[in-house]
Amino acid sequence: MILDPDLRPSCHWIGLGDKVVFLEALLVSLAVLGLALVTVLAAQVMMAIVTVRTPKIFQGRRPRVAVLMPAHNEVAVIAETLASILPQLVEGDRLLVVADNCSDETATIARKLGAEVVERTDLECRGKGYALDFGVGRMRDDPPEVVIIIDADCQISPGVIDRLARTCVETSRPVQALYLMHSPEGAGLKTRIAEFAWVVKNQVRPLGCHRLGLPCQLMGTGMAFPWAAISNVALASGHIVEDMKFGIDLALAGYPAVFCPDATVTSYFPGDKTAEGTQRTRWEHGHLSMILDEFPRVLACAIRERNVRLLGLAIDLVVPPLALLALIVTVIFSLNLMFFLFEDITWPLNLSLVTLGLFATAITVAWYGWGRKVISFLAMLTIPFYILSKFPLYLRFLTKRQKSWVKTERD
Repeated sequence: MILDPDLRPSCHWIGLGDKVVFLEALLVSLAVLGLALVTVLAAQVMMAIVTVRTPKIFQGRRPRVAVLMPAHNEVAVIAETLASILPQLVEGDRLLVVADNCSDETATIARKLGAEVVERTDLECRGKGYALDFGVGRMRDDPPEVVIIIDADCQISPGVIDRLARTCVETSRPVQALYLMHSPEGAGLKTRIAEFAWVVKNQVRPLGCHRLGLPCQLMGTGMAFPWAAISNVALASGHIVEDMKFGIDLALAGYPAVFCPDATVTSYFPGDKTAEGTQRTRWEHGHLSMILDEFPRVLACAIRERNVRLLGLAIDLVVPPLALLALIVTVIFSLNLMFFLFEDITWPLNLSLVTLGLFATAITVAWYGWGRKVISFLAMLTIPFYILSKFPLYLRFLTKRQKSWVKTERD
């Protein structure tokens, strides 16, 4: 029996028309999501690279400062860190080192160099947040005007303490210094790509937000706080990215952080591959957890209060780590290309092409503006392999997510 050609099923098959429409709507939604995320990144990059007036340097009264340094087994680096801080302190300032669950000579070295040291031992409540809470508690009897947190493995540039302190007291808001991590000497290509990603995350994107008048995320070190802010927000936490969590809690309490690109704090990626992997897992799993846990809360609060600063913070927070964003954009494009070839669905593919072009432009501009000293253009061409190498890390977020704080071991 031969069917009349006009009665044959279409290429979409009888009964599948609604499914195809649903599929097209789903693909468009994914494409729009990818475009939205990349648009945020691109806007931040473009705002960062434009020429603007020199930022205001506050020259008012220098407030009384307490530098708080959490330290866990930092005997290899703490002397160098203290040497960069002590010359910047003036009469009335305080340097408090919290030797947290240390099993080495961290406390002894800090005392010999002139720091005030308190030792904390609590193997159940481990993590930087608990150490910071302990240190702030020790300051309550004689509180400073500004508390500046510096990690024990960081170096601060000349003038950082003064710049952070003055900006903090003038704005009455937390202030975040530019925090950069460098590749150790002889580091491989993978580490240098990670350094470039760090520059985009901690320098380019916050600078773009700053020029838009929006707050930034806290980065864990080089942070200054008005006493009224840090003394009234919960610090004791074992969250694996306690800095981001603390910054969001402060923003919701009315203290969104200000970025201070002229104050620089630096440290190095660990040379040991295992330690570097542990550190990277903590950062990226923590960031993804924050997106899932905190983005809805911050966005709802921003809408409810009609708060532009909170809205900007929420939008910045929802953009995933750079490698994962590249992976998401690539997967969405691949899906749309496949269904274009099989079902001739064009709109999602067009959106994905725009997204890919915008993403490539943003990364190229960021590299030209800030990344050329970190990685060559030819090395940039290997980034797709770097992204693929991180796929197991993101897969573990779904199957074996890191939830507890783990100290990164240093060389």
